[in-house]
Amino acid sequence: MDEPDEHTTSHPTSAHWGTYDVLVSGDRVVGVRPGADDTDPSPLMRNAPAAQHHRTRVAAPAVRRRWLENGPGPDSLRGAPGDEYVELGWDAVLDLLAADIDRVRREHGNAAIFGGSYGWGSAGRFHHPQSQVHRFLNSVGGYTRSRNTYSHACVEVLLPHVVGLGGTADLLERAPTWEAVARHTDLVVTFGGLRLSNTWNSSGGRARQTAAEGMRAAAKNGVRTVSVSPLRDDTIEESGAEWLPADPGTDTAVLLALIHTLFDEGLADHGFLDRYTVGADVLRRYVTGEQDGVAKTPEWAEGLSRLSARTLRDLARRMAAGRTLVNVGWSVQRTRFGEQPLWAGVALAACLGQIGLPGGGFATGYGSSGNYAGGSTPSGLPRFLQGANPVDSVIPVARIADTLLHPGESYDYDGRRRTYPDIRMVVWSGGNPFHHHQDLARLTRAFGRPETVVVAETHWTATARHADIVLPSTTTLERDDIGASQGDLRVRAMPRAVSAHGSARDEYDVYADLAERLGARAEFTEGRTSAQWLRHIYEQWRARYSTRRPPGFDDFWAAGAVDIPDRVEDTTLFGGFRADPGAHPLATPSGRIELYSRTVDSFGYDDCPGHPAWLPPPERLGTERARRWPLLLVANQPRGRLHSQQDMGAYSRSLEIADRARMRMHPGDAAARGIADGDVVRVYNDRGSLLAGVETSADVRPDVVQLSTGAWYDPSSPAATCVHGNPNVLTADIGSSALSQGTTGQHALVEVARYEGEPPPVRVFEPPRTSAP
Repeated sequence: MDEPDEHTTSHPTSAHWGTYDVLVSGDRVVGVRPGADDTDPSPLMRNAPAAQHHRTRVAAPAVRRRWLENGPGPDSLRGAPGDEYVELGWDAVLDLLAADIDRVRREHGNAAIFGGSYGWGSAGRFHHPQSQVHRFLNSVGGYTRSRNTYSHACVEVLLPHVVGLGGTADLLERAPTWEAVARHTDLVVTFGGLRLSNTWNSSGGRARQTAAEGMRAAAKNGVRTVSVSPLRDDTIEESGAEWLPADPGTDTAVLLALIHTLFDEGLADHGFLDRYTVGADVLRRYVTGEQDGVAKTPEWAEGLSRLSARTLRDLARRMAAGRTLVNVGWSVQRTRFGEQPLWAGVALAACLGQIGLPGGGFATGYGSSGNYAGGSTPSGLPRFLQGANPVDSVIPVARIADTLLHPGESYDYDGRRRTYPDIRMVVWSGGNPFHHHQDLARLTRAFGRPETVVVAETHWTATARHADIVLPSTTTLERDDIGASQGDLRVRAMPRAVSAHGSARDEYDVYADLAERLGARAEFTEGRTSAQWLRHIYEQWRARYSTRRPPGFDDFWAAGAVDIPDRVEDTTLFGGFRADPGAHPLATPSGRIELYSRTVDSFGYDDCPGHPAWLPPPERLGTERARRWPLLLVANQPRGRLHSQQDMGAYSRSLEIADRARMRMHPGDAAARGIADGDVVRVYNDRGSLLAGVETSADVRPDVVQLSTGAWYDPSSPAATCVHGNPNVLTADIGSSALSQGTTGQHALVEVARYEGEPPPVRVFEPPRTSAP
């Protein structure tokens, strides 16, 4: 990493990928180095210097010329290559925007405004784009909001029915640390791997990266790992993990076969099932075939997963022989019928009888985020409150395209029949739907329907290029803030390192001025400046402690960090429930773990019955669809960046091949298609196509290709829907089920062919055309 010299100054900062120092010379970021306490830092910090001053920074408020000249209205050319923007002053743009917000409120009501944000825009606790834009919209009458996350919507919706809302919160926020696993666990069986690069990122960042050292300590202490994943390197090498390369999308079949073995061989803990669960008899009848005539035996699962029946039986016996932790990663549930592996994972852990024991039971999230297994912070963190939304209009987060394309249509969600609102204005800040969402050609059509799209952004992302009004935002390095995350070691100061780029402003100041034009400045600001809000939210957090109270704000800011007094490092999930289920019942109708849910069953959903079940996903090897598209693309999280953030950075670009996203495929699959390392290929199906650079690797199982999400969407050439390699041009925009309506972007059936001729240039890192009025 870089070191300062006599021409540079060092400035501490935090990002979702951790704490580090930026080196500044002449008001420019010229290098980075890890924070002093971080012995295992994330390489993502190396993206910061190039990203901070990149030519795609939004330098001034900009209005799309077609909207400026024609006025608000649907426009199928929104986002088209070659679109032109007119740069205006802040006052002129805010006057235009305030007038249009007022028009939409008067003519259509506040529910016609969609407040889009996904929360990853900044690690700061105050300059948090989601909190900023939602607080602003709440102050001017409310908005239609989204619910759940792309990361784990199935977890959020299903598991409250199975283990209660509190149990779900504990699973997501209070999982035992890796140190606890090292002390208590014999065997970790993980579906979806334990990918180290996922743990570099936490919502809010961490003072120090702890996941890798925790995994290594567990392995050194004798914890064995079995990884059910199409990717061999989904675990760290030091773990010595046993790799079971099941066909992607067959995790539920494998889990049911393991349960079948436990029942069949007398290894199921019937005492636990009788005392702590309901529906075990329904589960047993299903897996043994009494219910539907199909026994979910290891032989049955072998035909689906291509894992041998002998391997599955042996695994079930090993799981029953010691303290076993069953982990179902978030990636596994980002598929069609993604609720089922979660429910089956809980059922397997219940049949083992180890839920509520230290180091045993069920988890969802190890290897999915740096927060997970990193401890918990019961007293919370400093927060900028969003206020109350007076509008009762909500959609599942992954249904934004449906909302825009089908206003007034009905859909099912978690037992209720809902109606998509008629959205006339989209206001987006934080997050990039043209990264997160599926079937980007369809999303582009959807973004053509609103009358006005407003985006506050630091860079000209694909979402900004689909906006009518673009508000340039400061980056984390251009403002003061406070950093911390759930389970963190300490709260950190994030002092400004460089001046704002061009005319960029803090979103707080922009929304304050906009709120003033709409008569709501006092409600939005409460009379405070940004500096006063930082002090206020810190002191509010500090006041929660009657003993071991952290120092006051001035001392905190001078010191640069304070330790979190009540951080909890060792928890046993469902420990109180196991000790006394009468005194500590779960918040389910029965008070117990529901292996069969009468509530879910009453919804009557064909795609999510009342107990864990094998429902064959359409994007799966061995199907009729796979005859035409014979390779299964796994669109996992990238290791070169967080989602799509700072894709132009040095570390992200270093992983590309031929200036495009790197796609890995098995050497045999590549040879059969005449493809060699370094070739540019066309990856395609009936939804779209992309260009990518190839790396052959035996770490990817045959018939599978792996292409991470996050490459900036580039539709600049007819050669492919995206010439840069964004896999979401290939994924299906359909919900996981009527229960959760979560994303299904993890898998897509595709074909791959070598690209002949000179591939078109990647133009996404060139800003759009701008001009004077």
